[in-house]
Amino acid sequence: MEYHPQPTAGEARPWAFPAPERGALPNGLTVLRCHRPGQQVVAVEIFLQAPLDAEPEGLDGVATIMARALSEGTDKHSAEEFAAELERCGATLDAHADHPGVRVSLEVPVSRLAKALGLVAEALRAPAFAEDEIERLVGNRLDEIPHEQANPARRAAKQLSKELFPATARMSRPRQGTEETVRRIDAPAVRAFYDAHVRPSTATAVVVGDLTGVDLDALLADTVGDWSGNTAPARPVPPITADDTGRVVVVDRPGAVQTQLLIGRIGADRHDSVWPAQVLGTYCLGGTLTSRLDRVLREEKGYTYGVRAFGQVLRSTAPGSSSGTTGAAMLAISGSVDTESTGPALEDLWKVLRTLAAEGLTDAERETAVQNLVGVAPLKFETAASVAATLADQVEQHLPDDYQAHLYARLAETGTVEATAAVVNAFPVDRLVTVLVGDASRIAEPVRALGIGEVTVVSG
Repeated sequence: MEYHPQPTAGEARPWAFPAPERGALPNGLTVLRCHRPGQQVVAVEIFLQAPLDAEPEGLDGVATIMARALSEGTDKHSAEEFAAELERCGATLDAHADHPGVRVSLEVPVSRLAKALGLVAEALRAPAFAEDEIERLVGNRLDEIPHEQANPARRAAKQLSKELFPATARMSRPRQGTEETVRRIDAPAVRAFYDAHVRPSTATAVVVGDLTGVDLDALLADTVGDWSGNTAPARPVPPITADDTGRVVVVDRPGAVQTQLLIGRIGADRHDSVWPAQVLGTYCLGGTLTSRLDRVLREEKGYTYGVRAFGQVLRSTAPGSSSGTTGAAMLAISGSVDTESTGPALEDLWKVLRTLAAEGLTDAERETAVQNLVGVAPLKFETAASVAATLADQVEQHLPDDYQAHLYARLAETGTVEATAAVVNAFPVDRLVTVLVGDASRIAEPVRALGIGEVTVVSG
């Protein structure tokens, strides 16, 4: 019997995060392009500098409604016609608003790129904002709010933001607005927000995919190049301030059989030189199934299905801004435990943090984290969409175009001592705000006995 020859591995090739080419259109739109051979589905990310902080007082959520309304009809197509044209292109279009601004995301086969970009340009240039469509979107948003309130993880996130940031700061309030503020949003309010903040001179388009044979300059000029607007600079954003005095807030859910944990504070963002070490140390603490938190709380004690530690950038200001700060990241630990285990789980979690501060990370933990974070990068950025999203993240966070490529080099170079210092500083045991969503009658007293901060109970 003859067997097929055993395949042999190909020659290993070095990998680096793709480097984009930067340019600009005559209308002021900044363009980043990245040719990715073989990626026949092109990804386009357009960042609009319309931050949540710019929403008028009492109209929290208007940026979200505007973002959702961009694809709900234009001066040339009704909402139904616009959706049908997108479908004929085999394209998907999405838009959402967050603290830095609004992101419009398109994925389309390269053969239909011209048509799809024309539709996106149409949505940016002349959205209809029809009254009936805005009313429908407002109604949809109002329907979402009770579901978010019922979700323990979402409820914990809302409470943590309320606790950390001053009441006057937009970051203290839900990103997509409250029932009270969303009810006030109408078509004129959406139009006013669009007119004030959406323009090509403060926007950036990222295009990633196989651009072989595509005259991208001509294509962009014929589509988003026709978009016009005023040339006013982007609205300055205020500095981020937060109160991370150690304390515990219990959001009461009588009868709950589980407790949702969210423990956090504000720390350094990607502009800080400590960020790579902070990423590495945080991954060792709670980034994967092999992390310390999971090893103790899940494997040894069986309190939970999983606990994660992470850092999430909130917003960055442009270098040289008068705000005096570059931004901040939310540093947090999240998970859920059964109600009876709430006190013991928190006690053990604090023990993990104290042991980490006293003994530090091991070289083996550091090596595993580097292998996972750096080694998985080629797979993580296999698609055009993942590359485009990361480049757009760099734009909205005012980072250089080669930031991601250098980040992996920094992660590989970061030593165990440096990673330990960063994660210990990121999660000091006496400067953490703990939010627990659960049955206060059963968890409040055991948590008070831990002495990790004053315990307050609020309505769920």
